[in-house]
Amino acid sequence: MTEPAPDRRDDGTPPAPGQADLFGALGISDPLIRAIKELGFEEPTPIQTQAVPAALAGRDVIGQAQTGTGKTAAFGIPIVERVDPADRRVQAVILCPTRELAVQVAEELFKIARFRRGIVVAPIYGGQQIERQITALRKGVQVVIGTPGRVLDHIHRRTLSLDAVRIAVLDEADEMLDMGFRDDITEILDKTPKDRQTLLFSATLSPEILHLAQRYLHDPVEVRTVHRELTVPLTEQVYFEVRESDKIEALSRLLDLSEGEKGLIFCNTKRGVDEVVSQLRARGYAAEGLHGDMKQNQRDRVMARFRQGAIDLLVATDVAARGIDVTDITTVYNYDMPQDEEYYVHRIGRTGRAGKTGKAYTFVTGREHWKLRDIQKYTKTKITQRNLPSLADVEEVRTHLFEDRLRRTIEAGGLEKQTSRLERLMLEGYSSLDIAAALLRLQEGEVGAPSVDGRQSTPGTVRLEIGAGRNQNVRHRDILGAFAGETGIRGELFGLIEVGDDKSSIEVPEEEADRVIQVMSRRRIKGRPVEISR
Repeated sequence: MTEPAPDRRDDGTPPAPGQADLFGALGISDPLIRAIKELGFEEPTPIQTQAVPAALAGRDVIGQAQTGTGKTAAFGIPIVERVDPADRRVQAVILCPTRELAVQVAEELFKIARFRRGIVVAPIYGGQQIERQITALRKGVQVVIGTPGRVLDHIHRRTLSLDAVRIAVLDEADEMLDMGFRDDITEILDKTPKDRQTLLFSATLSPEILHLAQRYLHDPVEVRTVHRELTVPLTEQVYFEVRESDKIEALSRLLDLSEGEKGLIFCNTKRGVDEVVSQLRARGYAAEGLHGDMKQNQRDRVMARFRQGAIDLLVATDVAARGIDVTDITTVYNYDMPQDEEYYVHRIGRTGRAGKTGKAYTFVTGREHWKLRDIQKYTKTKITQRNLPSLADVEEVRTHLFEDRLRRTIEAGGLEKQTSRLERLMLEGYSSLDIAAALLRLQEGEVGAPSVDGRQSTPGTVRLEIGAGRNQNVRHRDILGAFAGETGIRGELFGLIEVGDDKSSIEVPEEEADRVIQVMSRRRIKGRPVEISR
């Protein structure tokens, strides 16, 4: 599932259908459309477009699709639609090769079923206390998601009955067969009614998979996603391993290394776009968002500012970015891993145009390595892993960039006005070297005063002291970004921020001071714990 399409695309193509129309066209009921809207997704993926109508019609389905193509919703939506909330027996069973996938599938079904009251979903897998699972099953569960071994264990214990199952799903069937679950799968399916509906999804359709399908599926509808190969050889592709909570800090470091370059940042949902834009602005970056909830005149204005260079960073969703034709985008950032390999191709094709080189950076969290593997397999390219730049690396690059700007400014001339000001200071006895060093300190600290001591706070604010400064590579926007991001207080509500050598200060709204101290005392700035006090 992806983002909403705009009313009119930037390339002049006709308007795309609205979100309700796109999913409603698949035969989905209003409660599920509402859940999808709450999740921020707006357009079905190719596998969903093919599989959902067939599954809703009661047909068996055999689908060739990788994890990450939206296939969980392709079988999850029909299950949530067809399950009877009034019947507390198990009506759907989903078999997964690993407990990690079982948990992931369960989480997505919870979200899809949010507005269909009475539907209970339970993941059962090895490694979790079986007594807890037995208790959940006894209370009544309509959808069971589990690994073959643990599902069979419950069947043998008579704590799970599949007599009322209407839908059976084999998710990543090839992986389950490779792991030796063939006998378990056949025994489980043999315990279900003969007239059940069966949905089988597999990355490959090997003879063994086709034999399994022939035995258990009746006149199945075949669906598959077709992938295009990557055709942007001038794009350097890199990925970074990051935790979800560290993404914004990781993005900030990479942006600092690419200062002045034009970047396109991709998120999977409109909510994600809004959050990233807010956090980037709080850290001092010129960023704007683009997604389907925006009116056409807003989108046009944002795109005009991006093309003209008034903003360096555009945060967008896949659908909203369609039709963007900007040739000087230097870097694409996959803040969220794309949900389909095809989307990856579209995303990184935004850079490396017109014979220029480009960069594509992708953030990968722990459970997303299989997505990365699938992307590399289908695009037939190697995506290189790198370590995130250290704070010292960022500071060194920023210093070089500043020195380059300084040289260009000197070479451009026209500094007579500034020269006369400096001459007045030199007449007072200061050397040109001292004056230049002081100006550098002020510029690096991004403040208008060299000290954080001895000044009264702005009325209505409380001044807090932070135990870090320039010597710890902390800057103005690092402080603002951390405080705004962690406390939820809008950036413009903070007062003056001053950065000293080893300590800094920030003015916070008086009524929020105690809460800010409490929150920030447990958080980090630039990856390090710091002391916060009045």
